Amino acid sequence: MDKLPFRKGRSAPPKAMLVKNSPDNEIAKSNCIAVNPQDFQDNIYVACDGKYVFTTRATTKLMPGTVGLSGNQRFWGSWSTDQSISVTPYDLFSSSNLKKGAYLGSISVEINFWNKNRANGRMYDPDEMADVFVKKFDSQIMQPTQILLFEFKGSYFELKVSSTQVVELGEVSIDNVPVSSDISNKGIVVQQTVVDFYKGSDGLVNLKASSKRPNVDAIIRPDFKFEDMGIGGLDKEFTSIFRRAFASRIFPPALIEKLGIQHVKGMLLYGPPGTGKTLIARQIGKMLNAKEPKIVNGPEVLSKYVGSSEENIRNLFKDAEAEYKQKGDSSSLHIIIFDELDSIFKQRGSRGDGTGVADNVVNQLLAKMDGVDQLNNVLVIGMTNRKDLIDEALLRPGRFEVQVEIQLPDEDGRFQILGIKTKQMRENGALADDVDLHKLAKLTKNFSGAELEGLVKSATSFALSRHIKVGTVGQITGDLSNLVVSMDCFVNALLEVKPAYGVNEEDLKDCFQGGIIKYSPRIDNILQRVERDIAQLRNSEKFNFSSVLLYGPPGSGKTALAAYMAIKSKFPFIRMIASDEVIGMSESAKVQYIDNTFRDAYKSPLNILIVDDIEAIIDYVPIGPRFSSVILRALMTRMKKPPPEAHRLIVMATSSNYRLLKNLDILNCFNDEIAVNNLTSLEDLQNVMIKTSFGGSGHAAVEEVTKKLLEVFPDGQVNIPIKKVLFNIDTSKFSPSPTEELVQLTVESNRP
Repeated sequence: MDKLPFRKGRSAPPKAMLVKNSPDNEIAKSNCIAVNPQDFQDNIYVACDGKYVFTTRATTKLMPGTVGLSGNQRFWGSWSTDQSISVTPYDLFSSSNLKKGAYLGSISVEINFWNKNRANGRMYDPDEMADVFVKKFDSQIMQPTQILLFEFKGSYFELKVSSTQVVELGEVSIDNVPVSSDISNKGIVVQQTVVDFYKGSDGLVNLKASSKRPNVDAIIRPDFKFEDMGIGGLDKEFTSIFRRAFASRIFPPALIEKLGIQHVKGMLLYGPPGTGKTLIARQIGKMLNAKEPKIVNGPEVLSKYVGSSEENIRNLFKDAEAEYKQKGDSSSLHIIIFDELDSIFKQRGSRGDGTGVADNVVNQLLAKMDGVDQLNNVLVIGMTNRKDLIDEALLRPGRFEVQVEIQLPDEDGRFQILGIKTKQMRENGALADDVDLHKLAKLTKNFSGAELEGLVKSATSFALSRHIKVGTVGQITGDLSNLVVSMDCFVNALLEVKPAYGVNEEDLKDCFQGGIIKYSPRIDNILQRVERDIAQLRNSEKFNFSSVLLYGPPGSGKTALAAYMAIKSKFPFIRMIASDEVIGMSESAKVQYIDNTFRDAYKSPLNILIVDDIEAIIDYVPIGPRFSSVILRALMTRMKKPPPEAHRLIVMATSSNYRLLKNLDILNCFNDEIAVNNLTSLEDLQNVMIKTSFGGSGHAAVEEVTKKLLEVFPDGQVNIPIKKVLFNIDTSKFSPSPTEELVQLTVESNRP
């Protein structure tokens, strides 16, 4: 292929010229700018304000020192009439301008009617339009964001260049050449340039389907990039969404018909609150080349009038049905987004209101999505954090068949989100150089996207507080131009903002306020066994679930040991089910609480769940005896079920009644059983007194207590809970005679 001739202006300094309206309609329609022959010669490339490149048309209808621009050209460059702009000859082939090539291999163009009031329903052939486009704009330079006036078969259209592919003439294959939407990606239109037309934002232009080129109504805009949505940490999820729900809509309809498949009609996004499900709904219009999405909050569908709720569902599909009857597979895609899907589409028969309205709403949606009159131009997107509540019929193929879990972001995802949330600060110089986003990503385990945004807001508030005058609330002090958000601001914010699915260290540390006292080799052995079980869960390739039972007398330190090892593990998610948290709950409410807590423990990659005092949770009372079989069954079922793939969970349970657990057959739920006994000897007691500094720095008081206790316990054997020992030691400090008091309290606390 021979290279086409190109036109470049002689090297000259920029000229300051006044903007005027284009003097000739033909010049305006040609996408050229009008200049006086005294300023520039005809048919050369010039750059306006060094950024916007046009071809000149010399005419004496303009005064020297002026440049004629059409309305769309002025809008593109944000210029007003009589405004002074810089115009200079442009050489695309100079070393500074020529980067990848000089010619357009392909160009993607959005098309809208120039005047929406004159829109018509005619079908336009994009292949014919591409031929006219190439002939009309032959040898002109095009670049992304450029706006053109285009006449075709008596109709006027507004074209917007969305992306370009710049190549060298003679390249055998251009498939690997990147496509860019950057305004600097300029190239010359040649006869071999492939022009792809896509419907614009108004969607009024009807384009015929092509069997050779991508679908003119493709759901994904050709210039779209996922990072444009401002959502980070969802690369894997977006890849799955694109492949399963959107990929088939990009290919030519003739090919899809040849394969004999139907497009996906429903997609369900589920996961914990704050992970970005609703944010995807807000931003989804940016990635779609379709009708404006209809976004519906679940409860908005319900109505107090008979039949009105079902009618609201039908109305959501009315526009799609009307267009599909008129245009068939050539109709535009209609997006319907349901937020809080579980609020209205619950399992049928689960409501006790007696009206059946909710069941009818579910039936109506089922009929519309996959009924007798099937629609192929609808995509229903639902979002929920309680997938288990949704009617099972909605989750079958043909309905919400694509189900994507939006999980808590990992470290890379958190880094992306923090980068997005601090982007504006960084660009405006308001983010200090010492802010390390990689370090913050490590420190924010189990933070959701919403919580990371809250962290940035909290850090900003610390930076703003430095400029508030001391002793006042509304007076600002200091130079605001120096306001920056530093790493210290983020460190302080981490103390305020806690993840909902994180570790409540304050509550756990309350379980071992005095620390862990290793008064006997038995304690070291217990800690080593628990540590081994945690290490196995963390690293095992075969098992992602484990359970450990710590049993022993009341007050022996079972809960303290479990809480201590949980915090030491540094797992991102740690929760405790304790009897004090279910006080006042009904039996069904307790079951729901246990179920929800276990479900929460599936949200993070590594999870620890402490079930403290099993017999109290199941309402066991020895007189009778009685217990709740419903709560017991729920607990046993959950403790036997492993978490989903890619999630790991270890359950650490405590009990003071081993015989009861054996009779209830709950011991089969545990992989390891560890006995936690009381202090069994005076040597153990002596070690506790030394480690708690009883009697001061010396050991005289300790030896005196031990000597007196040997008189009471000649064999040196005792049976006292560690919790009681620590309480006795603290109590004796407030007595006139601490040693005598501690001896007496120890004798009284001994359990034969």
